[in-house]
Amino acid sequence: NALTLIQSVSGKENMAPTRENTLVLFDVDGTLTVPRKEADPAMITYLAELRKKVTIGIVGGSDLVKQQEQLGANMLQNFDYTFSENGLDAYKDGVSFHQNSFKDHLGEEKLQKFINFCLGYMSKLELPCKRGTFVEFRKGMLNISPVGRACSQSERDAYEEFDLANNIRKDFVSALEKEFNPDYGLKFSIGGQISFDVFPVGWDKTYCLQHVKDSGYEEIHFFGDKTFSGGNDFEIYNDERTVGHSVKTWTDTVEICKSIWG
Repeated sequence: NALTLIQSVSGKENMAPTRENTLVLFDVDGTLTVPRKEADPAMITYLAELRKKVTIGIVGGSDLVKQQEQLGANMLQNFDYTFSENGLDAYKDGVSFHQNSFKDHLGEEKLQKFINFCLGYMSKLELPCKRGTFVEFRKGMLNISPVGRACSQSERDAYEEFDLANNIRKDFVSALEKEFNPDYGLKFSIGGQISFDVFPVGWDKTYCLQHVKDSGYEEIHFFGDKTFSGGNDFEIYNDERTVGHSVKTWTDTVEICKSIWG
Protein backbone atom coordinates (compact mmCIF):
# COMPACT_ATOMS: atom_id res chain seq x y z
CA ASN A 1 0.00 0.00 0.00
CA ALA A 2 0.96 3.65 -0.14
CA LEU A 3 2.34 3.71 3.43
CA THR A 4 4.64 0.76 2.79
CA LEU A 5 5.80 2.50 -0.38
CA ILE A 6 6.64 5.66 1.58
CA GLN A 7 8.57 3.66 4.16
CA SER A 8 10.59 1.78 1.60
CA VAL A 9 11.34 4.92 -0.43
CA SER A 10 12.27 7.11 2.53
CA GLY A 11 13.80 4.50 4.81
CA LYS A 12 12.24 6.25 7.81
CA GLU A 13 9.77 3.66 9.09
CA ASN A 14 9.64 5.10 12.60
CA MET A 15 9.33 8.78 11.78
CA ALA A 16 5.98 10.12 12.92
CA PRO A 17 4.89 12.82 10.45
CA THR A 18 4.60 16.32 11.94
CA ARG A 19 4.28 19.84 10.55
CA GLU A 20 7.97 20.32 11.36
CA ASN A 21 9.37 17.29 9.51
CA THR A 22 6.94 16.66 6.62
CA LEU A 23 6.11 18.90 3.67
CA VAL A 24 3.44 17.89 1.15
CA LEU A 25 3.41 19.76 -2.17
CA PHE A 26 0.54 19.55 -4.65
CA ASP A 27 0.22 20.38 -8.32
CA VAL A 28 -3.08 22.23 -8.95
CA ASP A 29 -4.76 21.25 -12.27
CA GLY A 30 -5.79 17.59 -12.27
CA THR A 31 -4.41 17.07 -8.75
CA LEU A 32 -6.39 19.41 -6.48
CA THR A 33 -8.99 20.43 -9.06
CA VAL A 34 -10.58 19.32 -12.30
CA PRO A 35 -8.35 21.04 -14.91
CA ARG A 36 -9.05 24.80 -15.12
CA LYS A 37 -12.04 24.49 -12.73
CA GLU A 38 -12.58 25.61 -9.14
CA ALA A 39 -11.66 23.16 -6.40
CA ASP A 40 -14.44 21.03 -4.94
CA PRO A 41 -15.38 22.21 -1.39
CA ALA A 42 -14.62 18.67 -0.13
CA MET A 43 -11.02 19.05 -1.32
CA ILE A 44 -10.59 22.40 0.46
CA THR A 45 -12.08 20.94 3.66
CA TYR A 46 -9.75 17.94 3.56
CA LEU A 47 -6.67 20.12 2.97
CA ALA A 48 -7.54 22.16 6.08
CA GLU A 49 -7.61 18.91 8.09
CA LEU A 50 -4.36 17.65 6.54
CA ARG A 51 -2.66 20.96 7.37
CA LYS A 52 -3.08 20.23 11.08
CA LYS A 53 -0.83 17.19 10.66
CA VAL A 54 1.77 18.20 8.02
CA THR A 55 2.98 21.35 6.24
CA ILE A 56 1.25 21.81 2.87
CA GLY A 57 1.95 23.81 -0.27
CA ILE A 58 1.08 24.12 -3.94
CA VAL A 59 3.37 24.38 -6.95
CA GLY A 60 2.01 25.19 -10.40
CA GLY A 61 2.99 26.85 -13.65
CA SER A 62 0.11 29.36 -13.55
CA ASP A 63 0.39 32.81 -12.04
CA LEU A 64 -1.04 33.72 -8.62
CA VAL A 65 -4.30 35.16 -9.99
CA LYS A 66 -5.14 31.97 -11.94
CA GLN A 67 -4.32 29.81 -8.90
CA GLN A 68 -6.62 31.93 -6.71
CA GLU A 69 -9.43 31.57 -9.24
CA GLN A 70 -9.22 27.80 -8.72
CA LEU A 71 -8.39 27.56 -5.02
CA GLY A 72 -10.23 30.59 -3.65
CA ALA A 73 -9.45 34.16 -2.63
CA ASN A 74 -8.07 32.90 0.73
CA MET A 75 -5.59 30.55 -0.95
CA LEU A 76 -2.48 32.28 0.45
CA GLN A 77 -3.85 31.83 3.97
CA ASN A 78 -4.90 28.19 3.39
CA PHE A 79 -1.46 26.90 2.38
CA ASP A 80 1.87 27.20 4.18
CA TYR A 81 3.66 27.59 0.85
CA THR A 82 2.34 28.93 -2.46
CA PHE A 83 4.66 28.53 -5.43
CA SER A 84 3.23 30.33 -8.46
CA GLU A 85 4.96 29.98 -11.84
CA ASN A 86 6.91 26.98 -10.47
CA GLY A 87 8.25 29.09 -7.58
CA LEU A 88 9.43 32.15 -9.52
CA ASP A 89 6.77 33.90 -7.44
CA ALA A 90 6.92 32.35 -3.93
CA TYR A 91 4.94 32.90 -0.72
CA LYS A 92 5.24 31.52 2.81
CA ASP A 93 2.42 32.03 5.30
CA GLY A 94 0.84 34.44 2.81
CA VAL A 95 3.92 36.67 2.50
CA SER A 96 5.97 37.04 -0.70
CA PHE A 97 9.63 36.05 -0.17
CA HIS A 98 11.06 35.39 -3.66
CA GLN A 99 10.53 36.72 -7.17
CA ASN A 100 12.50 36.03 -10.31
CA SER A 101 12.00 36.47 -14.04
CA PHE A 102 13.49 35.29 -17.32
CA LYS A 103 14.58 38.89 -18.01
CA ASP A 104 16.39 39.26 -14.66
CA HIS A 105 18.02 35.85 -15.01
CA LEU A 106 19.34 36.31 -18.54
CA GLY A 107 19.95 40.07 -18.54
CA GLU A 108 18.83 42.56 -21.18
CA GLU A 109 21.89 42.20 -23.44
CA LYS A 110 21.62 38.42 -23.80
CA LEU A 111 17.83 38.60 -24.07
CA GLN A 112 18.02 41.04 -26.99
CA LYS A 113 20.65 38.94 -28.78
CA PHE A 114 18.38 35.92 -28.44
CA ILE A 115 15.23 37.73 -29.62
CA ASN A 116 17.11 39.34 -32.53
CA PHE A 117 18.39 35.94 -33.66
CA CYS A 118 14.84 34.52 -33.52
CA LEU A 119 13.38 37.39 -35.53
CA GLY A 120 16.19 37.10 -38.11
CA TYR A 121 15.69 33.34 -38.42
CA MET A 122 11.91 33.69 -38.80
CA SER A 123 12.28 36.43 -41.42
CA LYS A 124 13.81 33.85 -43.77
CA LEU A 125 11.10 31.20 -43.32
CA GLU A 126 8.49 30.69 -46.03
CA LEU A 127 5.30 29.30 -44.50
CA PRO A 128 1.66 28.83 -45.61
CA CYS A 129 1.01 32.19 -43.90
CA LYS A 130 2.46 34.62 -41.32
CA ARG A 131 0.45 36.76 -38.93
CA GLY A 132 1.49 38.61 -35.74
CA THR A 133 3.03 38.06 -32.27
CA PHE A 134 6.03 35.94 -33.17
CA VAL A 135 7.72 36.40 -29.77
CA GLU A 136 5.55 36.48 -26.64
CA PHE A 137 7.36 37.62 -23.53
CA ARG A 138 6.26 35.95 -20.29
CA LYS A 139 7.64 36.21 -16.77
CA GLY A 140 9.32 32.81 -16.75
CA MET A 141 9.84 32.13 -20.45
CA LEU A 142 9.64 33.25 -24.05
CA ASN A 143 7.11 31.69 -26.40
CA ILE A 144 8.27 31.65 -30.03
CA SER A 145 5.78 31.14 -32.86
CA PRO A 146 7.03 31.10 -36.50
CA VAL A 147 3.49 31.62 -37.85
CA GLY A 148 2.53 34.17 -35.18
CA ARG A 149 0.08 33.68 -32.31
CA ALA A 150 -2.47 35.97 -33.98
CA CYS A 151 -3.35 33.33 -36.59
CA SER A 152 -6.87 31.91 -36.89
CA GLN A 153 -7.72 28.30 -36.04
CA SER A 154 -7.71 27.23 -39.71
CA GLU A 155 -4.31 28.94 -40.22
CA ARG A 156 -3.08 27.25 -37.05
CA ASP A 157 -4.15 23.84 -38.39
CA ALA A 158 -2.49 24.50 -41.77
CA TYR A 159 0.73 25.61 -40.08
CA GLU A 160 0.82 22.53 -37.83
CA GLU A 161 0.51 20.23 -40.84
CA PHE A 162 3.28 22.12 -42.65
CA ASP A 163 5.46 22.15 -39.52
CA LEU A 164 5.19 18.39 -39.02
CA ALA A 165 6.06 17.73 -42.67
CA ASN A 166 8.98 20.19 -42.77
CA ASN A 167 10.37 20.13 -39.19
CA ILE A 168 10.11 23.93 -38.91
CA ARG A 169 10.12 24.15 -35.11
CA LYS A 170 12.47 21.19 -34.69
CA ASP A 171 15.10 22.75 -36.98
CA PHE A 172 14.58 26.17 -35.37
CA VAL A 173 15.26 24.71 -31.90
CA SER A 174 18.39 22.93 -33.22
CA ALA A 175 19.68 26.24 -34.59
CA LEU A 176 19.04 27.96 -31.24
CA GLU A 177 20.75 25.14 -29.32
CA LYS A 178 23.80 25.47 -31.55
CA GLU A 179 23.92 29.27 -31.35
CA PHE A 180 23.25 29.85 -27.63
CA ASN A 181 23.95 26.71 -25.58
CA PRO A 182 25.71 25.88 -23.36
CA ASP A 183 26.53 29.57 -22.76
CA TYR A 184 22.91 30.65 -22.16
CA GLY A 185 21.77 27.45 -20.38
CA LEU A 186 18.37 27.33 -22.08
CA LYS A 187 15.83 24.56 -22.44
CA PHE A 188 13.37 24.33 -25.35
CA SER A 189 9.96 22.69 -25.21
CA ILE A 190 7.91 22.18 -28.39
CA GLY A 191 4.23 22.02 -27.49
CA GLY A 192 0.82 22.71 -28.98
CA GLN A 193 0.34 23.43 -32.67
CA ILE A 194 2.28 26.58 -33.47
CA SER A 195 5.00 27.45 -30.96
CA PHE A 196 7.73 26.42 -28.56
CA ASP A 197 8.75 27.65 -25.10
CA VAL A 198 12.23 28.79 -24.10
CA PHE A 199 13.27 28.88 -20.43
CA PRO A 200 16.39 28.40 -18.29
CA VAL A 201 17.45 24.84 -17.47
CA GLY A 202 15.99 23.90 -14.06
CA TRP A 203 13.00 26.25 -14.27
CA ASP A 204 10.51 23.38 -14.15
CA LYS A 205 8.70 22.58 -10.87
CA THR A 206 11.96 21.51 -9.20
CA TYR A 207 12.79 25.25 -9.09
CA CYS A 208 10.62 25.57 -5.95
CA LEU A 209 12.65 23.01 -3.99
CA GLN A 210 15.50 25.49 -3.44
CA HIS A 211 13.08 27.51 -1.28
CA VAL A 212 12.55 24.69 1.25
CA LYS A 213 15.95 22.97 1.28
CA ASP A 214 17.02 24.59 4.59
CA SER A 215 13.66 24.30 6.33
CA GLY A 216 14.39 21.02 8.13
CA TYR A 217 11.90 18.78 6.34
CA GLU A 218 12.90 15.12 6.47
CA GLU A 219 10.32 14.18 3.83
CA ILE A 220 8.95 16.21 0.95
CA HIS A 221 6.03 14.56 -0.83
CA PHE A 222 4.79 15.66 -4.23
CA PHE A 223 1.41 14.87 -5.81
CA GLY A 224 0.88 15.44 -9.55
CA ASP A 225 -1.03 14.12 -12.56
CA LYS A 226 1.39 14.85 -15.44
CA THR A 227 4.22 12.68 -14.13
CA PHE A 228 5.00 11.02 -17.51
CA SER A 229 8.07 11.99 -19.55
CA GLY A 230 7.31 15.35 -21.18
CA GLY A 231 4.66 16.16 -18.58
CA ASN A 232 5.22 19.24 -16.41
CA ASP A 233 5.26 17.17 -13.18
CA PHE A 234 7.87 14.71 -14.46
CA GLU A 235 11.02 16.36 -13.09
CA ILE A 236 9.79 17.04 -9.55
CA TYR A 237 8.02 13.66 -9.35
CA ASN A 238 11.30 11.89 -10.18
CA ASP A 239 13.58 14.20 -8.20
CA GLU A 240 15.62 12.40 -5.52
CA ARG A 241 14.57 15.06 -2.97
CA THR A 242 10.88 14.13 -3.19
CA VAL A 243 8.61 11.16 -2.63
CA GLY A 244 6.42 11.22 -5.73
CA HIS A 245 2.75 10.23 -6.00
CA SER A 246 1.04 10.05 -9.40
CA VAL A 247 -2.71 10.74 -9.50
CA LYS A 248 -5.40 11.02 -12.16
CA THR A 249 -7.99 13.09 -10.28
CA TRP A 250 -8.37 15.14 -7.09
CA THR A 251 -10.24 12.22 -5.50
CA ASP A 252 -7.12 10.05 -6.02
CA THR A 253 -5.15 12.72 -4.16
CA VAL A 254 -7.50 12.63 -1.16
CA GLU A 255 -7.52 8.82 -1.12
CA ILE A 256 -3.70 8.49 -1.13
CA CYS A 257 -3.28 11.27 1.46
CA LYS A 258 -5.80 9.59 3.77
CA SER A 259 -4.02 6.24 3.41
CA ILE A 260 -0.76 7.89 4.57
CA TRP A 261 -1.77 10.62 7.03
CA GLY A 262 -5.43 9.90 7.75
